[in-house]
Amino acid sequence: MGDDMVDRSFGEVAVSVAIYQIRRWVRFGRQVGGSSRYILKTYPMRLALVFLCAFAANAQQSFDFVVYGGTAGGVATAVAAARHGLKTALLEPRDHIGGMVSGGLSGTDTGRKEVIGGMALEFYYRAGRKYNMDRHLNELSWMPEPKVAEAIFREMLKEAGVTLFERHRLKEKSGVVKSGNRVTAILTENGVRFSARYFADTSYEGDLMAQAKVSYTYGREGISDYGESLAGIRAVTESHQFAVDVSARGKDGKVLPEVSTEPRGRPGEGDKRIQAYNFRVIATNVAENRLPWPKPAGYDPKRYELLANYLDAMTPFLGRPLTFNEVSLLRIIPNGKVDLNNRNGFSTDYIGKNYGYPEGSYAERERIWKEHIDYQQGFYYFLANDGRVPKSLQEEVRSYGLAKDEYIDTNHWPHQLYIREARRMVSDFVSTQKDLQTERTKPDVIGMGSYASDSHNIQRFINDRGFVENEGDVQVQVQPYQIPYRILVPKRAEVVNLLVPVCFSSSHISYASMRMEPQYMIIGHAAGIAAALAAKGNLAVQDVSMAELQSQLREEGAVFEYSIDAYNKAFSAIRKRFAVPARTGPIPWGRPAKQ
Repeated sequence: MGDDMVDRSFGEVAVSVAIYQIRRWVRFGRQVGGSSRYILKTYPMRLALVFLCAFAANAQQSFDFVVYGGTAGGVATAVAAARHGLKTALLEPRDHIGGMVSGGLSGTDTGRKEVIGGMALEFYYRAGRKYNMDRHLNELSWMPEPKVAEAIFREMLKEAGVTLFERHRLKEKSGVVKSGNRVTAILTENGVRFSARYFADTSYEGDLMAQAKVSYTYGREGISDYGESLAGIRAVTESHQFAVDVSARGKDGKVLPEVSTEPRGRPGEGDKRIQAYNFRVIATNVAENRLPWPKPAGYDPKRYELLANYLDAMTPFLGRPLTFNEVSLLRIIPNGKVDLNNRNGFSTDYIGKNYGYPEGSYAERERIWKEHIDYQQGFYYFLANDGRVPKSLQEEVRSYGLAKDEYIDTNHWPHQLYIREARRMVSDFVSTQKDLQTERTKPDVIGMGSYASDSHNIQRFINDRGFVENEGDVQVQVQPYQIPYRILVPKRAEVVNLLVPVCFSSSHISYASMRMEPQYMIIGHAAGIAAALAAKGNLAVQDVSMAELQSQLREEGAVFEYSIDAYNKAFSAIRKRFAVPARTGPIPWGRPAKQ
């Protein structure tokens, strides 16, 4: 946020200084009797004019396709379009590329791996090459380290010829220029105007989409909205729940921190609450690469009294203390590291503290972001240092710490908050529960999904017995389903040249499955090719030929059906792109060569 302000101030000040100097030198030249032609020939004047012209040129950027949001889906969208001939720009508001894939979510949510094709499969294939997985008779690495993931994304952008603009955040309230139902330009805070024929919003927040006046929603629908049995406030939440009764009040009778006093609400009704966010922290137990758990500013152990009571109650319930993996899920990734996630009743999810994020101002989002850092750092610090934590658990937590070789520029803390869900577009077609369970084939298929409907908890309330209870978590398995192109295009009357591959048109329950990072890349891959096809025919994105789009996607390894044959064909397409060069040097069964 601060860097953006610096960039914007520099641009504004630079122009002001140049104009001031030009006027000053003109006045001085006239005072000494110089002509206008003479004044303009002077070196200082030339320098100022050159500088001003250069800045003005830089402030006006023109492309065929502008992609806003450097998430994994954004990289896939931009790379696909550039490979198909579009002059493409990718704008990222912050300093890193890859979103959650390079932001800590190394333990990839794959579901059934056989449905992952296209550019998503290419990414994990590239990761396999980075780790020389062929040594282990494998070709894929599903769990790359964050620094490796970001390096791969940057390589893909460079190879495709995508122009990357980091620290270019959309102006907060006036960042989108429209003419009728077309977006003509977007404006960034640091004074740059990007014009293009087509645009894509691949951010987690959907700010470009919202400013373009595209219909959207956030929160949960009720059961009655789309007839979804899983929708709305849950009557019973079994997953990531307190396994034992823990009082919502302390010894003084006051409600404990991190417990809401708001009523749960009526089961089945919708609301504007949001599933919890957290950071996917990368930790290690390799001593030479381990840093101690940081103590956040203003740390107060009383904030975690509910956690202490929960740990204390679980020991007699289980007959043993909880383990680190039971309070913060450990996913093992390469080189002695783990990806830490939320688990059980009280963990890394900061439940109920992100409701203002989807519609929040930039300042409010920064505040929410910082509050999540403080909460989660305090959570780990408490486990590692507080005397109320069982000794065995504390020793295990202390054996880990932040990885010294990750996130060098953000104090080894992830640079991306896990925004599991924010805005969701509402288009002519909205994917719902039935599209995951009973109506799983689509004529405009562009890829597949298979991960369970997975919504994290949304609130922590006091039940009618006075105990704490989490509400909102959904864990319902699905069969592999087809993802339709219709979910990423807005209503024609609203915009005809915008694609939305991340905040796509879906209910909360459908989004809970389709929001996985491989699916974002799959959808982004299709969006990039669709932009190229639309540009070729000067078409609205709603009018792209499905036959052409599907044909091209198949050539590039997309998977449209759940079968070994379809997966093998997809893999063959990826292998073809990265054909292994012919072997050089001695063969394993040959004789030693003479010097």
